[in-house]
Amino acid sequence: MDIRDISNEELVAFLTANGQKAFRAKQVWQWIWEKGVGGFSEMKNIPGELQSLLSDNYTLQKAALETTLKAKDGTTKVGFRFRDDQVAEGVFIPSRKRVTACVSAQTGCKLNCSFCATGLLSMGRDLSAGEIFDQVFEIKRMAEAEEKNLSNIVYMGMGEPLLNYDAVMKSIEYVISKPGLAMSPSRITLSTAGIVPGIRRLADDGAKFHLAISLHSANNKIRSSLMPINKKYPLEELSEAIQYFHEKTGERITFEYLMLKDVNDTLTDAEELAVYCRSFPVKINIIEFNPVKELPYEPSTTERVDQFVKFLESRNMVVNVRQSRGHEIDAACGQLANRQMTPKNA
Repeated sequence: MDIRDISNEELVAFLTANGQKAFRAKQVWQWIWEKGVGGFSEMKNIPGELQSLLSDNYTLQKAALETTLKAKDGTTKVGFRFRDDQVAEGVFIPSRKRVTACVSAQTGCKLNCSFCATGLLSMGRDLSAGEIFDQVFEIKRMAEAEEKNLSNIVYMGMGEPLLNYDAVMKSIEYVISKPGLAMSPSRITLSTAGIVPGIRRLADDGAKFHLAISLHSANNKIRSSLMPINKKYPLEELSEAIQYFHEKTGERITFEYLMLKDVNDTLTDAEELAVYCRSFPVKINIIEFNPVKELPYEPSTTERVDQFVKFLESRNMVVNVRQSRGHEIDAACGQLANRQMTPKNA
């Protein structure tokens, strides 16, 4: 068993049952979650006897950073390979002195959103908390190598985070806590396709990070054609869950809205979106579609995007047009699909 899959209480119990002091647990976690070591022998202030005890009973299976593909603007797609040869991608997104890490929660996705390259993959598996954390830590290491700070983390890579709830939340806990990276939860955004029970669970758990929802249409027929999950959790149920989340946490959510030519980019679509947003405070990120050759969509025209945004702003809505990054290396929104990585035994 990977030691990162056990709790602090379980590690303390194991250590004391084997004649070790309880305080050693904190040292072990510091090496794992703060310093990101790849093996027990690297834990320099841990006695050799304890290193052997740990290695005899646990593994420490770090993800391997296997591929990088860098765009002209510095955005870098990062490929990770895991212990069972499964693969996933993350993205290193730089600005002047800072870096945002986009990380994956699964090796594939079963939601089959029609505009997303990840949906073309067969579903692999959920990633463990340690495997998600490894992505964050390696991108942090890349940032430091460029004398930049890891300032933000977005759970917007491959997979649906709320379908891997426990592992995602555990990874976030080690990102924001000590032992861990001690980052502010306000620097973290989790993006979901609209898993209603997961949104309600986040509310009940008092989530302090930002929540983003991939909406893409406020019309049930259109949204269901784009996102089959809407048939299970239609817009009415999603609205109720968002209201519940806001009431419980006081947080304003973000809608991600991908502009698709002649699909969801008319003024009628904008009006439906404005009406849908009346029930809760929200900001809207307008996203440029990044073409994928296997998918039948085109990006909206600049004129259509401008009209759409101006209409929303005329309804006093907070709207941001998000700049596309890394599209020429298939690292932009909706493009992660392991094109540079294949299983070694393939």
